[in-house]
Amino acid sequence: MIRKIIHIDEEKCNGCGLCAKACHEGAIEMINGKAKLVRENFCDGFGDCLPQCPTGAISFEEREAPEYDEKAVKEAKGKKKEAENHEHHFGGCPGSRMMHFERNDEKPAVSTRETPVSQLAQWPCQIKLLPIKAPFFDGAKLLIAADCTAYAYANMHEDFMRGKITIIGCPKLDAVDYSEKLTAIITENDIKSVMIVRMEVPCCGGLQRAAENALMSSGKFIPWQVVTISRDGKILD
Repeated sequence: MIRKIIHIDEEKCNGCGLCAKACHEGAIEMINGKAKLVRENFCDGFGDCLPQCPTGAISFEEREAPEYDEKAVKEAKGKKKEAENHEHHFGGCPGSRMMHFERNDEKPAVSTRETPVSQLAQWPCQIKLLPIKAPFFDGAKLLIAADCTAYAYANMHEDFMRGKITIIGCPKLDAVDYSEKLTAIITENDIKSVMIVRMEVPCCGGLQRAAENALMSSGKFIPWQVVTISRDGKILD
């Protein structure tokens, strides 16, 4: 049948994932860092995803497409909800269990054998897995870091993580806007300062924007700064 359906321009798509989050039917997924309409029969043609796209990559078009299948959408939503309930009932992923590591940031960052010492002060560290309220956030200097920075910058632990609570994420791969979660963390806890460490690549801008939005939305005046790492591991001015 000929009907109205969304069209995604992959050239304009920056991989932020906001459209996939906004699509309640589950028609859009992030594949290889790009938004794709993977289930045409799940697209209702209402365009909830359009206003979420910051680059204008999404538009309407009229073309031959399968009819919107409301029954299949409801079944998919039900299965997703069932899986979420199962995970909640059985305690979720064991890897997300909260832990706090006691570290003395006045001690040398290396042992007598010159073996690097981890400066990660808590677990979990992924933004998606972190609780909003946690003891380790009390009075914390918060480091919000892009996943890739620890691999690109050789001395990440000593130069950035030391003495801080480190939380990490990648808005491109996670296909999520961290603003709401970060706002809650900053609002609900006594955060003393925020440092954002990101890569120079454009998609990392999503992490910086989320952190900046969270700082503004929290209504708190907290010292903050942004550090950008080049792809070859240098700190950029």
